[in-house]
This record gives sequence, C-alpha cells and structure tokens, in this order.
Amino acid sequence: MAQKLFSKLIDILPLVSASRSKIERFSLTAPNRYKVYSIPKRTSGRRIIAHPSKELKIYQRALLSSLEYLLDSHDSAYAYKKDRNIKANAKRHVRKKYLLKMDFNDFFNSITPDMLFTQFVKEEVIFSEAEKRLLKNLLFWNKTKSFDGKMVLSVGAPSSPSVSNFIMKEFDEFVYRYSKEKSIIYTRYADDLTFSTNKKDTLFDMPNFIKKVLGEVFEHKLTINESKTIYTSMAHNRHVTGVTLTNKSTLSIGREKKRLISLLVHKYKINEIDESDFNYLHGLLSFSHHIEPSFTKRLSKKYGSDILKNIIKGIYCE
Repeated sequence: MAQKLFSKLIDILPLVSASRSKIERFSLTAPNRYKVYSIPKRTSGRRIIAHPSKELKIYQRALLSSLEYLLDSHDSAYAYKKDRNIKANAKRHVRKKYLLKMDFNDFFNSITPDMLFTQFVKEEVIFSEAEKRLLKNLLFWNKTKSFDGKMVLSVGAPSSPSVSNFIMKEFDEFVYRYSKEKSIIYTRYADDLTFSTNKKDTLFDMPNFIKKVLGEVFEHKLTINESKTIYTSMAHNRHVTGVTLTNKSTLSIGREKKRLISLLVHKYKINEIDESDFNYLHGLLSFSHHIEPSFTKRLSKKYGSDILKNIIKGIYCE
C-alpha cells in the first residue's frame, strides 16, 4: 500500500496553504537545518545533539502524525512510549538474581534511511521514490553537511525516538524470543539493553547472540559498546537505567543520590544554595518522587513539608 504523505502533510501543517512544491523545496535543505552542540555524558565523553530548526520540527511532528499507525514497536521497548519509563523498565528486572547490561555505540547517529525503508518493506509498506526522498530529508540529519553526506537520525529531533523504536522492532523480536527460551527477561530502553534471570550462567552467551542478530538485521551497522557490557548479581550493586535494584525486590534511587539530595535540601533551607545546584536538586527530587516516593516523605518530615513543596514547585529564593 502506498502512503499519500504530501496530502496528509498539507492537511496537518499550520501553513494550510503549503503546496506540494513548497514542502519538497523545504525538504531539500532540511537535513542541514540543525543547530549542533554537545553535552556531557553521564559517565565520560560528550554527546552530540543536533537540534532541528523550529520550522523543521513542525514538519517532523506532522510526519509523525501521518505515520503514527505505521511506526509501531515491540513490547520489549520501554523508551519514548506512553505508560513506559525508566521505572517500568527497571521493575521488569527487580526480582531477578543475575543481570546483564549492554549498550549500543552511537545509537541514533548509526541509524540510516536505508534501515527505515528496509523495515517498512518488511512491514509490506511501499513508498514511491518521491515519498522516500521526503521521508529521508525531513527525518534524517546530514551529519557531515556535505553533498551526499551521511544521513542519520539526530538525538534532538522529536521524530527520532519513534523512528528508532520502529527500526528496532525486528531486532527486539529476535532477542525477545531467544531470551524467552532461556528464561531471561529482556528490555530495551533506547540504546540500553538489559537482561535478567534467576538461572546462573545463562547470560554469558547473550553478547555473542546479540552480535549475530545485529549482523543479520543491520549488517553490523549498529554495534555494541563492549566497554559498557556489565554482568552483576544480587551480591553486588545492580542498576538499570539509573535505578537501583535492591535485594528486597524494590526500586531505589541509591544511597549516593539520597545523601546528595539531603545535603542540597539542607543548603536550600538555610539559603546557601546557588541557582545551578537548585535546578539540579529540583530535577533530583522529581526523579526521587517517581522512583522512591517513601524517601521524599522522609525528607518532608525532616526538613518540613513547605520546604519540599517549594523545591518541587521550582521556587528559588536568592
């Protein structure tokens, strides 16, 4: 079935008078309409963010609206989906003794238009060459800004999460089936792969299987960051996407974060916190309340409910 994207875009865009030719002209320069900057990663190094222009984001959101019923994903995917989040992802593994974590290299920036169109073919969705060109130009970033440069998904585009989950659908299905046969729980949160089980020594074959599937599905265009492959068990600290799994089968934000939050709340109470630390505290408290609300209640009793409410509301007093 061929999708009539041009007419759908015109119906959705705020610029109702936009013609097919205007959309096509805009799409020609769209891959270069990104503001590029970097931010520190959680551990080491920096992450490249390519943020689309305001107008390009309108087109990308319109495309998402047009393709929403086609861009489905596997149930093992926990990122960028309604009623799915890091807490739900971690909760799937909380009662398991053994844990394996893996991570992709440069996830979004390794995903190309060919991967998207290959998945569409597998779903028996066929586009015309003009429609393919539109999708490629509006959804993908010209990383090198050169003529016929490498086109990849950008971290900052609103369309990239749904597109990446759709592209990973077949991979997730292969890994899910293999994991189920081995009594292993599998979840993927964007580029984070997590496996857990109560059967000892069953996780050690998983990395080789993942590499095999990546070769079969993506011809090794997606690769694993082997330095981030981690095995752990209940005898050690277990963390899944920043959430601590306790040996009591509960979720926690971890001791270090609790100590830091408590320190920053105290500094806020005595008016000795700067704005940067306050903004960080505001985010930490939201995270804490989501993952471990009992800790937030203890803070409220210790420092006063008004103090906690003001921080949560974002009230900063110089």
